Amino acid sequence: MHEGPRPDADTGSPPARTLRIALCAGEASGDLLGAGLVEHLRARFPDAEFAGIGGAAMRAAGVETWHDASELAVMGLSEVLRHLPRLLRLRRRLRRRLLDWRPDVFVGIDAPDFNLGLERALKRRGLRTVHYVSPSVWAWREGRAAKIGRSADRVLCLFPMEPAIYARHGVDARFVGHPMADAMPLNPDRRRARADLGIEDDAPVLAVLPGSRLGEIERLGAIFLEAAGRVAERVPGLRIVVPAATPACGEALRALLASAPVPSGSVRLFEGRAREAMTAADVVLLASGTATLEAMLAKRPMVVGYRIAPSTYRIVRALGLLKVDRYALPNVLAGTTIAPELMQDDCTPGRLAGAVLAWFDDPAAVMALEPVYRDLHLALRRDASASAADAVAGLLEPAA
Repeated sequence: MHEGPRPDADTGSPPARTLRIALCAGEASGDLLGAGLVEHLRARFPDAEFAGIGGAAMRAAGVETWHDASELAVMGLSEVLRHLPRLLRLRRRLRRRLLDWRPDVFVGIDAPDFNLGLERALKRRGLRTVHYVSPSVWAWREGRAAKIGRSADRVLCLFPMEPAIYARHGVDARFVGHPMADAMPLNPDRRRARADLGIEDDAPVLAVLPGSRLGEIERLGAIFLEAAGRVAERVPGLRIVVPAATPACGEALRALLASAPVPSGSVRLFEGRAREAMTAADVVLLASGTATLEAMLAKRPMVVGYRIAPSTYRIVRALGLLKVDRYALPNVLAGTTIAPELMQDDCTPGRLAGAVLAWFDDPAAVMALEPVYRDLHLALRRDASASAADAVAGLLEPAA
């Protein structure tokens, strides 16, 4: 692979070759995944060189970052379009540098819009490629699995139902487990979470999470807060905790709270601390997305709501792009509806409040849910970083 010094004159044996491992992570979650992967790969290959795109966690793990992960972190259609020329230039420069550096493997971590095209170009030039974090092929067009296989020699999946989908298209995919399941305890400490947030042990608590992006808060924030107000009318002494993913989200939520029909003094807005808020809650009202997995791992009953633009929803349905009837990850993993889902026209304050109150009114149902969540937690707990390193090392062993 890499041209090294001349063979030893006495023995004629070639010198050991230094492994080169390239990685590209495009946001904070990918940076953490990359750092965990590098830590376990370095334990296997202590002399390996690591380089590519990453953030502070990957740099701390010993990756030479040619660009920072923040350069890829753009969200929303308008923002992506605005940054598209810059992102395409960055990808071209990175591709040239990788082809010059000739790593033994390239690992694209999530960020499929950026990484899959890069992986495809590198694979065509004879480099081994891995895509870490499968896009949601279980929800959208399954045919994408074959396209992803043209980019990646191996796909590392966080969920157990994904490898079978890839297998139908002849793609090598491995279930490695979910790092969030490794990080979160099997038995969450609700009392500690309440103490950390300054909430009484015996108070009824509703956590409200209308999304981690401004667009989600614009669509869902007022609806969720009105639903919380209706719950407060029925649950005396209700505490409503609202964690904001970013300072900008906090400002948007604060503006909505100024006119929300919730009892004065019942709401506390936090910046960050979503995991503590969910752990402390009796019930969680949240937008569909990764937060539903976090609520499941916190072992809390939840109600899931979501809305997209009506025109987008009509297009998605008309073209048959969405292949599932369940959206929330706990429901997908369980294969049945264990968390009520209220989507699109069903996502109204009245229906959300009714579903939340059903949990408050039925402690036996909450108790019956906890062992189901525990079994799902155990199924995802596979020491993901070590498992991912095993899968990558399987491609590296001949080179090593």
